Amino acid sequence: MNDVSSAQTPLAFVTGATGLLGNNLVRELLAEGFRVRALVRSAEKAQQQFAGLEVEIVTGDMLAVEGFAPALAGVDVVFHTAAYFRDSYTGGSHWAKLHAANVLGTRALLQHAYAAGVRRFVHASSIAVLRGERGQIVDETMLRDERDADDYYRSKILSDREVLAFLDHHADFWAAMVLPGWMHGPGDMGPTSAGQTVLDVAHGKLPGVPPGSVCFVDARDVAQAMIQAHRQGRRGERYLAAGCHFTMADLMPLMGKALGVKVPTRRIPLAFLYVIAAIGEIQARLTGKPVLFSWAMARALSTENERSRFSAAKSQVELGLAFRPVEVTLQDEVAWFRAQGWLA
Repeated sequence: MNDVSSAQTPLAFVTGATGLLGNNLVRELLAEGFRVRALVRSAEKAQQQFAGLEVEIVTGDMLAVEGFAPALAGVDVVFHTAAYFRDSYTGGSHWAKLHAANVLGTRALLQHAYAAGVRRFVHASSIAVLRGERGQIVDETMLRDERDADDYYRSKILSDREVLAFLDHHADFWAAMVLPGWMHGPGDMGPTSAGQTVLDVAHGKLPGVPPGSVCFVDARDVAQAMIQAHRQGRRGERYLAAGCHFTMADLMPLMGKALGVKVPTRRIPLAFLYVIAAIGEIQARLTGKPVLFSWAMARALSTENERSRFSAAKSQVELGLAFRPVEVTLQDEVAWFRAQGWLA
């Protein structure tokens, strides 16, 4: 690409670029004609994830934003998808790391981006910052009280506040927030808890149907929501990209169909999950190994059950957001796992 065309093509900086949302966002941006500068923690993982794609790789960490800050020069828009998440549900207390990465990291990224001349910022928030009553349709105005939040949820509430506070103090800066639900899709190298659930169903590791409900969404649809928020979203606004409500009893047969396996039908009582979690936490303290099912996970399943109905109205009207069928997402997710050799 010559210098003239490069200057006319917008340059996007994507944090957390090898994650499920991040890598799909990189691909969507390239398809939409953006140049992409991708922040990753592992160059080797990035080379595997983006083989054959024209992506500029930047190695760095949200715990040390100053280390990659020079790479923000010349950027037109930052898409911030990086977050400390998975480890926070492996037992024990993780508040220090959650606060450092999700809150202080977001603050530092905003400051360094602004200093480098960046004036547009799209933040991947979470449905965790919202809460309604059981069975209620939740919209962007129904904010969660941070006192009614686990450590991860609280870190996302506070990271949103960093974005809004920055807007208050910088009139020439633009930012919006996109709130994803439980994301699935291809490219889940982590894998995330969503991808791990599909793998566990495939390998027969679930003894029954877990309690609880989720708001299922394709990571590619969330990526599109972030791009459209940049293009036509309003300054300081939240946009839900949460997807569709499912109980796990409804969702597991769909996973089984995509995988071609039988799934259990027996319901697991919530009380039993708390027992498993308590035993796991004790074992983790004794062995130093992460738990397979933590107290935080059991609590999230309990408190958020039937609180996973989210309105897409605002995002549909203002961003033109649409969701692909869950069956398509699961088929593509399973096909990607098979291509990696993770499934027979």
